[in-house]
Amino acid sequence: MKRFLLLCMSLVFVFGIVAGCSSNENSSGNSDGNTDSGEEVVTLNFFQFKVEIADQLAEMIKEFEAEHPNIKVKLETVGGGADYGAGLKAKFASGEEPDIFNNGGFKELELWKEKLADLSDEPWVEHVLPIGKVPMTDEDGKLYGMPVNLEGYGFVYNKDLFEKAGITEPPGTIDELKDASEKLEAAGITPFSAGYGEWWVIGQHLLNIPFAQQEDPVAFIEGLYDGSETIVGNEKFKQFKEVLDTELKYANDNPLTTDYNTQVTLFASGETAMLQQGNWTENMIYEINPDMNMGFLPIPISNDDSADRLPVGVPNNWVLNKNSEHLEEAKTFLEWMVTSETGKRYITEEFSFIPAFDNIEPAGLGDLGQSILEFSKEEKTIPWTWFRWPDGANKEFAAAIQEYAAGKIDYDTLLERFQTTWDNLK
Repeated sequence: MKRFLLLCMSLVFVFGIVAGCSSNENSSGNSDGNTDSGEEVVTLNFFQFKVEIADQLAEMIKEFEAEHPNIKVKLETVGGGADYGAGLKAKFASGEEPDIFNNGGFKELELWKEKLADLSDEPWVEHVLPIGKVPMTDEDGKLYGMPVNLEGYGFVYNKDLFEKAGITEPPGTIDELKDASEKLEAAGITPFSAGYGEWWVIGQHLLNIPFAQQEDPVAFIEGLYDGSETIVGNEKFKQFKEVLDTELKYANDNPLTTDYNTQVTLFASGETAMLQQGNWTENMIYEINPDMNMGFLPIPISNDDSADRLPVGVPNNWVLNKNSEHLEEAKTFLEWMVTSETGKRYITEEFSFIPAFDNIEPAGLGDLGQSILEFSKEEKTIPWTWFRWPDGANKEFAAAIQEYAAGKIDYDTLLERFQTTWDNLK
């Protein structure tokens, strides 16, 4: 009996210690909304789509939180094969409005402007490169977003596989691209890694080419809106067939079911020689193949000198919810990201970004970043135009391209589908 009572007393003593520990843990800085010094801790909800930097961004946030113990940042990434735009709309519809999120600018700025904080007077604005301000500046000259970076895309190519196939000069015209594809195939190398299963790869990036190759892309798009221009009958859209057919002819198996991860992995593992993507794939490629020797080719649609151009632009912008309860803390986070040495190091060395700021020196750029800089310095670039298209057009464009790729419609019908989509959505 005594032994039983001693055992019970021991258990009571142990449970008391555990309860005491639990009580201390609940009252610690992170659990009750206060730091050890008594300062209130706020949480910023950060909803973003760049899956390729998700891990690095999470690490950067840890360093920010260490320097700002009163601010926590909850990161959620939706992108790649997922629909970020639909996810963002769902967040707002459900009342779970993020404090920080992405906006592409132009038409997207118009759609979301009533939700966005005016950032015109933020201290970092004076350092934004002129190209970086364009997408998020309204008609009154107010700036509503911070450019994420500068990016470019085209056909990423494996220089070693090109050399193996006897290709001595990188192709810059459509005929040269066809010739290179034939040489690669003859050498037993699959020329293209084609991700036609992703709407944004084909209905946005690929289809941008005939828009951006217009003599005046903005005037052409405005003409599509007012009816003075048409896609059907336009010379650049006629030429677009050549690069579309070339990629499909020399692509990997089942391009229509190839998603982003598969597309990049095929290229990074050396199974294909070219990849229609941008410098955002650089980290993923190097993780799979650290010794990859690569660069950019244009996506040519003709044999004109203008074909040898790389699409370069601001891919997206960080924006703030003007109704956020923690707007000032969100502004602090953005400013820290582009002014602190830690933030700038992450942008250049960890994210491998080409900065859109004059106070951040490019550093740690891989082959693709360097290739974009070379095209830019030579003024061999064309714009990104899809932010000026009607909302939702890119997905309908992609669906039509997929039908063409599957052989369900001919090219004339494809152009008619493009025109109908534009007219219905404008």
